[in-house]
Formats: sequence, C-alpha cells, structure tokens
Amino acid sequence: MRLTKRSNIAMRVLMYCGVNRHSLVTKSEIAESCNTSENHLAQVINRLAQLGFLHTQRGRNGGMRLARDMEEISVGEVLRATEATVPITECFDASENTCPLVRGCRLRDVIARATEAFYASMDDVTLADLVCENNQLDAILSAPVTCPQRAIHA
Repeated sequence: MRLTKRSNIAMRVLMYCGVNRHSLVTKSEIAESCNTSENHLAQVINRLAQLGFLHTQRGRNGGMRLARDMEEISVGEVLRATEATVPITECFDASENTCPLVRGCRLRDVIARATEAFYASMDDVTLADLVCENNQLDAILSAPVTCPQRAIHA
C-alpha cells in the first residue's frame, strides 16, 4: 500500500502543529521545515481545517494550530479522511474499472480486508504517540523564535 502525497503532507502538518502546539504556526514555516511547497500545503491545510483537525486564523497575525488535543487525533482517522477519494486499486472505482474479473475475483475481498486491517492498526496510533517525548522530531520541527525588530539607539 502506498499513501498519497496529500496524506504524507497532512501528517507532516499535524506533527508540526503538534510540536509547536503552544503557538500559531504559518504555512511558510511548515513549508520550510517539512520540505514541501506552499501550494500543496494550502490545499492540505484547507482540507484539514474542513475536517476539524486544524483551526486556522486569517490576517496579519494569522496562522494555524491543532483544533483538537493530540490524543484525540488518530493516524487512521487522518489517513482515511485524506485517502477517501483514492481507490486502493482499479476495481474499487466503479467508474474507472476495466478489469473483466471483478465479478468473480476473490483478490478484491482480500485487498479490502487488508486495507481495513491497515487502517485499524493506524487507529491505535495517535498524533501524541508520534510527537510527545520525541526529541529528534522536536529538534527538526520546532518553529524558530522570531523577535520583533527593534531600533538600536547609540
């Protein structure tokens, strides 16, 4: 099974917001730290906000933060939401299916069970499991502290 780029970016965004949970973070900070384009991020952030994973705030002092506690966000829930429109294989998409075996194929049922087992396994993992007490991730994703520019008078 291969996850889409959208799911990968969604998890990066949520982990970044988790590491920096005490402040609003910006799209540009995430793009730089997570090595992804702001265009891809904008789409993913919008979707995560629609799904209730992120709270976004517009404006000059805007940004985003988690909309729920990390313990309440399961990786399985995020992946299901971001992968929902992508069929695991051709036969799961009625409008695109060209396989002549679909009516008698047992592999389809096996793939469906395996996919559900994957998601069930991911349901047991929360964002907190990925972020909390993870010093390496903290070092990679901690937002830089920016100080307002002050004029220095001599």
